[in-house]
Amino acid sequence: MNSADPGIDTIGAEHRLSGKVAVVTGASRGIGEACARVLDAAGARVVLTGRTTSDLQRVAAGLRHDPVVVTADLAPAGAGTDLARRILDQVDRVDVLVNNAGIPMRRTPAQLTEADLDLVFSINVRSLAMLSIALAPSMIAGGGGSVINISSVAGVHGPLGRVAYAGTKGAVDAMTRALAADWGPQGIRVNSVAPGLIATAIWEEARSTVPGLIEDLAGQIALKRWGLSDDVADVVLFFASDASRYVTGETLVVDGGMARVAASSSPPALPELET
Repeated sequence: MNSADPGIDTIGAEHRLSGKVAVVTGASRGIGEACARVLDAAGARVVLTGRTTSDLQRVAAGLRHDPVVVTADLAPAGAGTDLARRILDQVDRVDVLVNNAGIPMRRTPAQLTEADLDLVFSINVRSLAMLSIALAPSMIAGGGGSVINISSVAGVHGPLGRVAYAGTKGAVDAMTRALAADWGPQGIRVNSVAPGLIATAIWEEARSTVPGLIEDLAGQIALKRWGLSDDVADVVLFFASDASRYVTGETLVVDGGMARVAASSSPPALPELET
């Protein structure tokens, strides 16, 4: 980013990504789209990947720094490695990787099948690991980089009916720490961001059709509101930039206090304590 760019005054020097190349998977909507926009605003050239070309092109049309669109389905075996090859056919190197692509899955233990497990782990874990591993040599050749994995608050506490999904996100956080150990000497930092309740398209139908859902769930959050995609993207920018230059192997929960802070819709009436 240079001084002629719009928004330069809103980006601190330590957050600027001028001349950097950032890859965002699942970039066609929601958190991925917000990440692509904030990284572009910070000066990065963004490579957007996802399954739907038209949606990626829509996001790319709003970016300023020569974005690149690479359409990919990360479910098949070998997809992560293949995507890395295709990305490096388009750009000389990668400095930042945001592993945001993933699928939700709500199944009770009685409903869960082996096929369900294979599907959710193939996208949320296997492709994330193999894409990261395949892009790491490019980062190392450039003197280092930053990998940011989008996990979930589901990997921090035990949600009902989410055993497979929670398992993938716990795996992502564990791999984050292990990769940070492996790649630290080569200058690659690896961190994860664990969003809580974020008002994205996944929740759109339920938010509009289930009476009281928005208010009931907001009541369980210390900050008393659902998160927005930008709330997560701003933390991703922190991890992508020099502002987090001495941080690696961390999972930062972005949930308004839902997982670790006591909250209720109406504070209980507690008896006065005698002094």
